[in-house]
Amino acid sequence: MSERIAIVTDSNSGITQEAAKNLGVFVIPMPFVINEETFYEDISLSQEAFYEKLQNDADISTSQPAAGDVLDLWDKILEDYDALVHIPMSSGLSGSCATATALAADYDGRVAVVNNQRISVTQRQSVMDALALVQAGKSAAEIKDILEEVKFESSIYIMVDTLKYLKKGGRITPAAAAVATVLRIKPVLQIQGEKLDAFAKARNDKLARTIMIDAMRQDIEKRFGGAKQLHLFVAHTNNDVAAREFGAMIEQEFGVGITYCDPLSLSVSCHIGPGALAIACSKKIDSYL
Repeated sequence: MSERIAIVTDSNSGITQEAAKNLGVFVIPMPFVINEETFYEDISLSQEAFYEKLQNDADISTSQPAAGDVLDLWDKILEDYDALVHIPMSSGLSGSCATATALAADYDGRVAVVNNQRISVTQRQSVMDALALVQAGKSAAEIKDILEEVKFESSIYIMVDTLKYLKKGGRITPAAAAVATVLRIKPVLQIQGEKLDAFAKARNDKLARTIMIDAMRQDIEKRFGGAKQLHLFVAHTNNDVAAREFGAMIEQEFGVGITYCDPLSLSVSCHIGPGALAIACSKKIDSYL
């Protein structure tokens, strides 16, 4: 009889507790400290409440799940499953991956922690890929190896609506933020694996969207061998209507459907604020199935 393998991720994936039940996966809620009080994403902190607090200048910091909470969940899961695959957010953006890897050492190979440097919609796709690999009869160790092998086969570009939160987080200087605000510059950021980095500057929303689509086209043609090999995603921070319009524009541009249109994870939203739009992709893993 084949191994029973569970898939675990965190709420940075954008998978809600309700969606997790439907998919048959387990989602650890990310903790946030807001004005010195701890909240848990999608448990005691909704998207709406988060943005309300963010826009009211609450003091918000991200944290990682407590080791005890992770161990309790793993132990409970392993009562019913032979092994589990744990897919945390990118190790370059949080310490939770390193913590989980250290904790897994005590589980005699029953816990495989995947360091595949994904976040938000691309992390969610890793969960879907892991489920497909379980169905294909792969072991937990094999799933970890495959997901880590394809970790750089993804790309995210994000247009930021306001510089306030990048300034607050120390990612740009107050002087640079002041100049950019006067000139109405919209920064375009990128996530390639480990880090959130500057990519380009645009003078308005329309130009920023064009820059993101052009950047994705370059990736599709030069890195990924065509749009048919990819899952394409749109993500946003509290900007659903604009995200759906952007999704329609992308579908027309590339001739393939959008796999997901999701809110960006709150841990990314903390740094970039509301009103952001993103285009993302990850390569299909059909050759491993």
